[in-house]
Amino acid sequence: MGALTFFARLFFKLREKSINAFIQSPIKDQREILKSLLKKGRDTNYGEEFNFSRIHSYKEYSSIVPIVDYEDFFNKIKKTLNGNDNVIWPDKIKWFAKSSGTTNDVSKFIPVSQQSLDLNHMKAGRDLLSVYLKNNPKSKLFDGLALALGGSRQLTPFDKSQQIFIGDISAILLKNLPSWASYLRTPNIDIALMPEWEKKIKSMAEITSKQNITNLSGVPTWTIVLIREVLKVTGKKNILEVWPNLELFIHGAVSFMPYKNLFKELIPSNQMNYFETYNASEGFFAFQDNPDSSEMLLLTNHGIFYEFEDVKSKEVKDLSNIELNKDYALIISTYSGLWRYRIGDTVKFMSLNPFKILITGRTKHFINAFGEEVIVQNTDTALSNACKIFSASFYNYSAAPVFITGKKRGAHEWIIEFIKEPKNKTEFINVLDQELRKINSDYDAKRYKDIAIKKPEVHFVKEGFFDYWLKSKKKLGGQNKIPRLSNDRKYLDDMLGQISPFQ
Repeated sequence: MGALTFFARLFFKLREKSINAFIQSPIKDQREILKSLLKKGRDTNYGEEFNFSRIHSYKEYSSIVPIVDYEDFFNKIKKTLNGNDNVIWPDKIKWFAKSSGTTNDVSKFIPVSQQSLDLNHMKAGRDLLSVYLKNNPKSKLFDGLALALGGSRQLTPFDKSQQIFIGDISAILLKNLPSWASYLRTPNIDIALMPEWEKKIKSMAEITSKQNITNLSGVPTWTIVLIREVLKVTGKKNILEVWPNLELFIHGAVSFMPYKNLFKELIPSNQMNYFETYNASEGFFAFQDNPDSSEMLLLTNHGIFYEFEDVKSKEVKDLSNIELNKDYALIISTYSGLWRYRIGDTVKFMSLNPFKILITGRTKHFINAFGEEVIVQNTDTALSNACKIFSASFYNYSAAPVFITGKKRGAHEWIIEFIKEPKNKTEFINVLDQELRKINSDYDAKRYKDIAIKKPEVHFVKEGFFDYWLKSKKKLGGQNKIPRLSNDRKYLDDMLGQISPFQ
């Protein structure tokens, strides 16, 4: 073990007591956070509008303050972005994370206060590393460099006179990293946040192929692109020939399950560790604390007050009344002035002691054209299972309904880009259908004897299609993602219009 890893262990061991404490007292911590948030926000315009000073319980908070989506809250954020003080938060907010996923036609500007960075993002990052080092006593993580595949928006002035900056959350985090963390990461910030995604990948591959990389972090899909570029640059067969000390991949944004086998091919090591995180522009919510389970530990003492809206009944609860195995839309209140803000993700609780969750999808990403209620978790699992059976691996996919017209029955239409195609495509479609029927009883009922919907229609496309489509939308790279499920045909029809060169 090198000196840096030795001292890192001593530093991160100090966090263990705090981590154990929040695991043992989540409800108490959540009440304290809500109390602190209301006290901090009571003299803001928003706090005065909803009488924060008179709210003394969660029951009062939930009955007085409305739940909002971004569109509902935009006017408040816009005022803050334009330099107006004390609108939603008493402290000056000088950073705004610009988020524009594929499904958003308009960019979102998420306020990020210094207090939120300190109490949430940075604290959660320290705790993740502390848990990892505790689980891996022989780790040499800090004897090499961390390679982080971030976004593509540098921090740029929105209003120089007000010192307000916008950019990817990754740019904001890089700007605020402690000096020791900056010293241990690569490449430099100018390359890490290059706006030209393809040029950035090539530059990162050239630079990092000559360095001692011990850990990676990023979205699985883009990390695959980077690893394959490094292999191309070096002429090596697997990445351990380039980075022999690689031991950890910290990933998030999309489910890792469908990519697990592919990463084992790219990184053929039994010593490799994979940690999933739930880290968004709005906050760092959870991370995987047990390498043998995909469930993520909910961070209940990290500057965020959580609420959960039952997707079916629409009942909203705080953490004290949560039930297992139900899909909940996540609602947050934060130290950046987001109040009862619905972020658009759905989660399911797999454990209540401690509180552990799985991300099940997006509130707008599903197919329910025929009462089948298919969510991303269903399709990820079904496709992953089918690929395993056929020794195939995919890069990305998107699906939408084929609506019933006249005598034509409905169906689901898929576009799938494979890295390693199944040899028998017809049988693959049959198995994909069967796996989805096993997972989702509503889908199975609608498929029974083709009563409502017939077998899926699948387009197999060559490598590069989805990146090509994102590039055509000027959204290649960063945090932009393919809409895996849509309940209308807006995105799928647009993709089909560009598909012919890749078939």
